[in-house]
Amino acid sequence: MSFDPPGDNRTASGRALRQFARGSRRYALPWLSVGRWGKRILLVGTALLAGLIAILFAIGADLAIGAHQYVMNVSPWLSLLIAPGGFAAIAWIARRFFPGTQGSGIPQAIAASMTDDRRIRHKLLSFRIAIAKVVLTLGGLLSGGSIGREGPSVQIGASIMHLLAGRKKARIASSRDLIVAGSGAGIAAAFNTPLGGIMFAIEEMCRHRPFRANSTTLIAVIFAGLMSLGVLGNYTYFGRTPAALTWPAGIWPVLMCGAVGGVLGGLFGRLLIASSRGLPGTIGEFSRRRPIAFAAVCGLGTAIIGLMSGGLTYGTGYAESKAALEGSATLPFYFLIAKMAAIWLAFLSRIPAGIFAPALAVGAGLGADLSILLPEEHSAVILVLGMVAFLAGMTQTPITSFVIVMEMTANHEMLLPLMATAVVAHAFSKSVAPIPLYHALSYPALRQATAQTQSESARLSAGSRRAP
Repeated sequence: MSFDPPGDNRTASGRALRQFARGSRRYALPWLSVGRWGKRILLVGTALLAGLIAILFAIGADLAIGAHQYVMNVSPWLSLLIAPGGFAAIAWIARRFFPGTQGSGIPQAIAASMTDDRRIRHKLLSFRIAIAKVVLTLGGLLSGGSIGREGPSVQIGASIMHLLAGRKKARIASSRDLIVAGSGAGIAAAFNTPLGGIMFAIEEMCRHRPFRANSTTLIAVIFAGLMSLGVLGNYTYFGRTPAALTWPAGIWPVLMCGAVGGVLGGLFGRLLIASSRGLPGTIGEFSRRRPIAFAAVCGLGTAIIGLMSGGLTYGTGYAESKAALEGSATLPFYFLIAKMAAIWLAFLSRIPAGIFAPALAVGAGLGADLSILLPEEHSAVILVLGMVAFLAGMTQTPITSFVIVMEMTANHEMLLPLMATAVVAHAFSKSVAPIPLYHALSYPALRQATAQTQSESARLSAGSRRAP
């Protein structure tokens, strides 16, 4: 028998203890690091701030729509003064003081994620732009514009999260990741759809580059959703819709809504893309030379459509769509075209305005028209399928579309029909509109911000040369 010397045993035990201590420190120190927890707390606080602003924006939007409805109840003809004057004032303020606020807000967020120039990103995303976006969009709703707050909420969320990109020390994440995270947080807080916010960040914001599953996006979306839950409670955008579709009888409604909604949504997206490049002829020349007067004309057209439709086309279309889903009201056959025309006029006016929520109202109008061709018991189902089809066709984001609508209606039984409708709509939309709407609009936004930055740099350079 052989025995190890006692000294060797003590040496081996000491070596093992030292290795265990080093390993423990390696795993424990990151969790005990004050700097690491400080960055996490700052990220969570910024996400909560983005969610809070989006929620206050939602509450303000409801108040603005209610105020406009109150004025219309007093005298509907006042819209002939309010809409032109409001559109003109908002277009002038946006053009003169806040040029980065014009339009939806989603193209600006995408454009900012495509550049590495901090000065260009600042032209598209900033705290100043976020606050101005809120105020000007509320002004558009108060004027009766057929606009939404969801697109602006994306730019607001991206702007708030992008504030962290200015930190030179203890960097939390890259600017691109922060923009993507803020965009998803904006959608999550605006619709109270956390899963939809994550899918929007993946499918729309990362369309042309791989999505890196990191904690930044998840933390921003989750805590923005928690802020929405804490302030507004566990609500669903369109209430709870118990509509269901049986198989195989449901195949025909899915195919019909997907095909018609995809083609119509694709054509409408293509119209918006073409309109963003300028109108032809005398009208186009007028819009370029006198943009404020042209915005007033667009407001006048919005007021006329509103009067002719009995006020159905004002605002986001949320109340009209919800009433149709609940069966307490019906959408007339002309609602589809009238709502699309009102959205187009708001888009042409270049006021800060989203088209996401109004597109859902158009989809509800599409479903109401198609339901005439189907059994009456499928009417609520067709409205939901129409929403998904038109939204997926216009934005070409099928996964985001069916996830958001499913969360909005709290109807998980419709998952497969919604998914199938979105896929069919996307396929038909690609056949008529090869370029997705928001990405097509992001390139002009990026070029404009780049031109502004270069112009400012040239002026500063010329001023420094003239200085003694």
